[in-house]
Amino acid sequence: MKNLVAYITSGYPEKAFTIDLALALGENGVDTLELGVPFSDPVADGPLIEKANHKALELGFKFQDLLEISQAVAPKVDTLWMGYFNSFYQQKMEKLLPLAREIGVNGLIIPDVPHEEALLYKDLFAKNSLSNISFVAPTDSEARIQEVVQDAQKFIYMVAYTGITGSGKAEDLQPFLASIKKYTQTPVYVGFGVNAKTAKAKVKGADGVIVGSAFIDILLQEDLNYAQKIKQCSALAQIIKNEINS
Repeated sequence: MKNLVAYITSGYPEKAFTIDLALALGENGVDTLELGVPFSDPVADGPLIEKANHKALELGFKFQDLLEISQAVAPKVDTLWMGYFNSFYQQKMEKLLPLAREIGVNGLIIPDVPHEEALLYKDLFAKNSLSNISFVAPTDSEARIQEVVQDAQKFIYMVAYTGITGSGKAEDLQPFLASIKKYTQTPVYVGFGVNAKTAKAKVKGADGVIVGSAFIDILLQEDLNYAQKIKQCSALAQIIKNEINS
């Protein structure tokens, strides 16, 4: 069974909605949830997620909201925090990681921290039994792929192309996948540009997919009420989960 990871922006449009949506996704095929931490300059994310980030901040998102959402969600759905390093650094990593573990969060995804800098926190993550998700990209040399994946935990975030999230670019991922799997038994999940139409092709040879912009697109539709947004996101999760396992 191949896994589905779903990204949603915490606190958009509000905290209670995020909790309801997260739990619904967990009941409709999502194996792991990325709770996105709104940030003013989400450099790895496309325009949809950037817009949701900005809206959440405008609505007054605070880091405490993430903690409260996580307390409600993490006991029921495998939960990761996805955010940019400054958001976590401001909370003091030596205090934040034990708190994450206490809440039940299982790891962090920090796209703007290079592998070499992530190693500085390796022992702290290990001490708290948390995963720090590793990224590999098409621009990485084989030697670098080997270095990055050798200690990868939980899953490897395979960037499907060079660019930002949300683009539907099609590329032959098989050579890239082969170069990763040569050096690791850790599952490889494909991110960037994954949606209902592309999921089946993107997951070929991989162990799962990571979907963000397709869900955020629904959340940004102002003509939908909260119940409709949750219903559509749940349906999308079911479709993608079926696509990657058919």
